[in-house]
Amino acid sequence: MRMKQWRGGLAAIAILIAGGCSEGPSPMSLGVNQGQLAPCPDSPNCVSSQAADENRWVHPLRYQGERARARAQLLAVLDGMDRAEIVQADESYIHAQFRSAVFGFVDDVEFLFDSPGFIQVRSAARIGYYDFGVNRERVERIRVRFAEAMEES
Repeated sequence: MRMKQWRGGLAAIAILIAGGCSEGPSPMSLGVNQGQLAPCPDSPNCVSSQAADENRWVHPLRYQGERARARAQLLAVLDGMDRAEIVQADESYIHAQFRSAVFGFVDDVEFLFDSPGFIQVRSAARIGYYDFGVNRERVERIRVRFAEAMEES
């Protein structure tokens, strides 16, 4: 009897994954509104360089030189990351999606080139409550790779 329940549970999980339930709808708040990225929700699964809450705040990315060069390097960094897809790339805004390896959960990562030398960043889980620090770690990985790419170019 227990084996039958266990198999039934696995089948339900497989159906949810195959059905795309892990993706969740694309948030309506994505993008730039009055020169700002969307604020983080109340849940602890988001970080932003524009957050007022120190628990959700991260440093913006920094660069020297031309915006176009920094934008090209950031796009190259994102393109080289596992399970990343660039959804939108305008002159001053980039939106990428990252999927988790196991269940395919989607996180939205946004970048805003607002003032010379600064790129504001926001990374948020699309569904769920906790992210176990995944978004903060991702932003820091991007920061390191971006800094290395800017030094090399």
